[in-house]
Amino acid sequence: MAKVEARLKQHYEKVVRPALIERFKYENVMEVPRLEKIVINMGVGEGVNDNKKVTQAAEELTLISGQRATVTRAKKAIATFKTRAKLPIGCKVTLRRAHMYEFLDRLVNMALPRVRDFRGIPTRSFDGNGNYAMGLKEQLVFPEINYDKIGEIRGMDIVFVTSAKTDEEARALLEGFSMPFIK
Repeated sequence: MAKVEARLKQHYEKVVRPALIERFKYENVMEVPRLEKIVINMGVGEGVNDNKKVTQAAEELTLISGQRATVTRAKKAIATFKTRAKLPIGCKVTLRRAHMYEFLDRLVNMALPRVRDFRGIPTRSFDGNGNYAMGLKEQLVFPEINYDKIGEIRGMDIVFVTSAKTDEEARALLEGFSMPFIK
């Protein structure tokens, strides 16, 4: 049985890459920026008092991403935050290849339109090296999450790591994937 390629990967190869080559005048196909990975992170501050909250957050992140989430632990003890070394404080997932494109497709076409009072995502969150970070205030915008089964509303950080050298190239790449930036 042949592997089915993600819809957005085909879109990248047939539409986005040629448009980027034309716009930025790349001489080699390998110079064209591409999406390398998407990292999704959920910090669970209440995990200090209750381990079940971190486990539940990891399960929700697994449902959202389609890949098993790993629990992140504190590196050192910080008395102000009541953390001890190696105490679970959040979870994360790193998506690559087909999982990455599948998640991006669901984020742009299903989740972001469900955000209340959504007008677009800001362009000021580029890091200067071609990577983009955004945050969501609640996990309920994803259709995989059942509203009745969640214990608590949690936000998440989503980081798009690209091979672009500048923010302008990265923005053009993400706009090619229909990311709804504020104009």
